[in-house]
Amino acid sequence: MTRVRTDERGSIAVEVAVIAPALLFLMLLVVFAGKVAEADGNVERAASDAARAASLRQHPADAITDAQRAAAANLAAAGVPCVDLVTTVDTRHLAPGGTVSVTVSCEASMADVTLLGVPRRRTFTATAVEVIDTYRSGTP
Repeated sequence: MTRVRTDERGSIAVEVAVIAPALLFLMLLVVFAGKVAEADGNVERAASDAARAASLRQHPADAITDAQRAAAANLAAAGVPCVDLVTTVDTRHLAPGGTVSVTVSCEASMADVTLLGVPRRRTFTATAVEVIDTYRSGTP
């Protein structure tokens, strides 16, 4: 009678070696999705805050300056490292009852998840429109 050897030493190491790359890929994918969602939300909030800051000013030049400062400060406070930050402010209707529109575009680095094959940088863009108070005093 022959005995069948049932020694399974080392089988766990082989299984881990097979599964580890897939788990690493999955973890990087989750990190990438989280970074994208967080950066997108932060750019949306920055555009909204910038539009609000611009709507409180009466002169277009002041509105543009305040919007740019508000967007940069908001993204810096949120920890979004923008390689290139562009804030465009539309003040054509900057008058009581009008609107001001702000578009924030942030090019963020994705260098820590490039193993997934994603580009090293990704651009996030958001636009917000704020209504100017009808009863505010002064004219632009």
